[in-house]
Amino acid sequence: MSQPVTGISSMATRTLLARLVEEYERRVGQHVTIESVGGIAAVRRVQEGERFDIVVLGSDAIDGLMADGRIVPGSRVDLARSGVAIAVAAGAPRPEIGTEAALREAILAARSIGYSTGPSGTHLIRLFERWRIAETIAPRIVQAPAGVPVGTLIARGEVELGFQQLSELMHLPGIDVIGPLPAEIQIVTIFSAAVCAVSERRETAKALLAFLASPTAARAKFDHGMEPA
Repeated sequence: MSQPVTGISSMATRTLLARLVEEYERRVGQHVTIESVGGIAAVRRVQEGERFDIVVLGSDAIDGLMADGRIVPGSRVDLARSGVAIAVAAGAPRPEIGTEAALREAILAARSIGYSTGPSGTHLIRLFERWRIAETIAPRIVQAPAGVPVGTLIARGEVELGFQQLSELMHLPGIDVIGPLPAEIQIVTIFSAAVCAVSERRETAKALLAFLASPTAARAKFDHGMEPA
């Protein structure tokens, strides 16, 4: 088998990429290995010049790496759109979350609130500040360590109400996904991919990215709580 194409991604696309890589290998015969870590760690490792052929992250992070000369100009492709969902422990009472006002009350009533270090966490912090409840709930906020799904904390009983990308919540045992953020405050993250500047297999890497962005990959994206970008 040929030398593998290597990549690094944030945790939000881990299961999606695992499925698509398996399909790509079956179709093309090209071996691919992608390491999924916390998004902050992924950015740092690409910044430090670690040898990967591709990187898959939120579009803002990809833009930052492009500005720093860490990815090949013109190689970026947008892969998927992903919204934020809300979860509780399996079998736990489900608060009303259908409107912005209802969600605000649910958060104020929750024993603990969990969110991630990714784009969804940043959005929630701003939301709490806009609602003027940030100081009130500060002692009950739990930020998941980088690379640890918020759903894991919910399943352990460490968090009562958790927020993260639907793709990171939907397949975890021990939790119930109770719905998305209300439409008026939903945040949609676009996950993009690009060829790393240190790659010595740029054309092979571009072929993989073309597959990941193709209509053929759409079914897998829907199955993992995302939409094609």
